[in-house]
Amino acid sequence: MAGPLMQTAGQKATRDAYGEALVAVGRRDARVMALTGDLRDSTRLEAFAAAFPDRFVECGIAEQNMVGVAAGLATCGKIPFVSSFAVFVPGRAYDQIRVLVAQPGLNVKLVSTHGGLTVGEDGMSAQAIEELAMMRALANMTVIVPADATETQQVIAALVEHRGPAYVRLGRAPVPVLFDERYTFTIGRAAQLREGDDVTLIACGIMVAEALAAAEALAAEGIAARVLNMATLKPLDEAAVLAAARETGAIVTAEEHTIYGGLGSAVAEVTSAHMPVPVERVGIRDVFGESGSPRALMEKYGLTAADVVAAARRALARKRR
Repeated sequence: MAGPLMQTAGQKATRDAYGEALVAVGRRDARVMALTGDLRDSTRLEAFAAAFPDRFVECGIAEQNMVGVAAGLATCGKIPFVSSFAVFVPGRAYDQIRVLVAQPGLNVKLVSTHGGLTVGEDGMSAQAIEELAMMRALANMTVIVPADATETQQVIAALVEHRGPAYVRLGRAPVPVLFDERYTFTIGRAAQLREGDDVTLIACGIMVAEALAAAEALAAEGIAARVLNMATLKPLDEAAVLAAARETGAIVTAEEHTIYGGLGSAVAEVTSAHMPVPVERVGIRDVFGESGSPRALMEKYGLTAADVVAAARRALARKRR
């Protein structure tokens, strides 16, 4: 069970929280290093570079080589955090991640900012909407999508203690701060944010806030929606998914990602194998994005609380047949 939500939220980009968290873990553990490819400002590594210049490596616009450098550092006992835009890492360096990091199971942490449609005005070429599927498919790889700044800070701290390759997707735009300091993130464990017996809303990243808003709207209709924050896509909390299927009988997944290969696919894989129930997926539907403000893009591509509510109604209708 998660800690309580904050009553007055505010907003903060998860990439901003990452920059702060990396400095904090760097002070506690001298093995922590940071690497980037000419993006120290955008990935919020400037403070780390200033605090620990001997543990910061600027690799230039050479993301594939950067992954190789990180792999080498990991073999020497370092804990390298590799940061770039999600379209570059994993996008441009996928083969190097697969061969140099995932296959040998090295202790490299890949933390990409600018994930999803909410990169916004930079447009289609800069919007990574399929990279979670890419990383889920790699053996040995842990995949995490924090919901807010508080969770991001805890994710980074947890990864210092976690042995093995990991991928974390962060965002560019400010998002609601949902959790206070009492919240606890655990790798591989879903956090139940709201109780409900009629339908379960399972979300990750920025869609957690939309799922919570959708649950409020459904409550006004007399529908009790359980809300799960599934920050870890791999390993998935199968026990939480199966409990939701058994106890509510209908599931909606919500993610800022294509509906193919991400959170919705992971949940459907579990339910279809062990407890088939209606599963409706809210996500990007086999299209690429475009330039626009983050909110306008979420509305156009069906990533709002209203879209989650509509999906819940569809799931309930299928449940009652």
